[in-house]
Amino acid sequence: MAGKSPWGGKPGGSGGKDGETPDETPAEDSPRGPRNPWLPGGGGDEPRRSANIEDIFKHRGPEGPRRGGGGPRFRLPEGPGGRSWFPLAIAAIAAIWLFVTSIHQVAPREQGIVTWLGGKYSHTLSPGLNFTFPWPIQVVEIENVSQIRSESIPGTDEEKLILTGDQNLVDLSYLIRWNIKDLKQFRFQLADPEETIREVAEAAMRASVAEQELDSVLSGAGRAEIEERVRTRMQTILDAYRAGVAVQGIEIEKTDPPVEVVEAFKDVSAAQQDAETAVNSARAYAQRVLARAQGDAAAFDQIYEEYRLAPQVTRQRLYYETMESVLSQTDKTIIEAEGVTPYLPLPEVQRRSRASTPPPAVTTPEGQ
Repeated sequence: MAGKSPWGGKPGGSGGKDGETPDETPAEDSPRGPRNPWLPGGGGDEPRRSANIEDIFKHRGPEGPRRGGGGPRFRLPEGPGGRSWFPLAIAAIAAIWLFVTSIHQVAPREQGIVTWLGGKYSHTLSPGLNFTFPWPIQVVEIENVSQIRSESIPGTDEEKLILTGDQNLVDLSYLIRWNIKDLKQFRFQLADPEETIREVAEAAMRASVAEQELDSVLSGAGRAEIEERVRTRMQTILDAYRAGVAVQGIEIEKTDPPVEVVEAFKDVSAAQQDAETAVNSARAYAQRVLARAQGDAAAFDQIYEEYRLAPQVTRQRLYYETMESVLSQTDKTIIEAEGVTPYLPLPEVQRRSRASTPPPAVTTPEGQ
């Protein structure tokens, strides 16, 4: 059956019988066969060719075959009359930015520092609602000026030896309490206010301890005076520096001798305590003797008043009382002077009688 090959050639084009040579060039008006689905589209009289890998992936991208027209594009919603909302969105963002960065609420215990572009000082904000230029034209930093801050010196377990007035060393640690008095001076006058406070406190403490002896520092008798002197010295120096700091108080936490001589100091302390005990005992005895003497003097004054009223009766009563007091403590024998009465050694008889009397038996819990 005669017909056209679906691949563009005549039937039996290359497999003709009996050596027949097929026509190599088809006629110009011969109809073409079905289009190869693996070849790119196009018209014309170009000869057909087989599909290859390059033709298959030529029009493919990472997301798949490329198609004309592209994907959907993002577009902002349009306002009435086809106008864009973009300028209104920019204006709203700018208004919010101005509102947030221009209004500042300062608490009652706080103050705010306002600077131009974060550098030059402008003014200080008081507690309440305040308004400034928006950031970054004016930058606001709020600080709690009423908060009591503390610095511990030396801050670690290491020794802090300070020389006393009697050329001894004491290991001393203390606490500083302070707050901000002037925020402008505190922020701009000193490069490192906290470090300055520590150095000033150490200098003031050394000067104050050097005015006290070691016993006064260790016993605590001079601590209150040292703390007050340190606070006064610190405040004077910081005011001269214009640091904007108010020193609220100094508290000495520890006063110990150096580690190398701790045992010797313990022995000295024990001896001092023994000496104080002996002194207190002596004072108590002296007070008892003085009280008894004062009582005797008061009794003598009363007797003297009675003597002035009746001298003879008073002398006789004093004689009787004195003889009673003396004779009651001695052995005595009474002899009648008139008549012949032999001497009876009554005291000796009494002593022999007491010596011959056996001691009383002692009864134990077991009945023995």
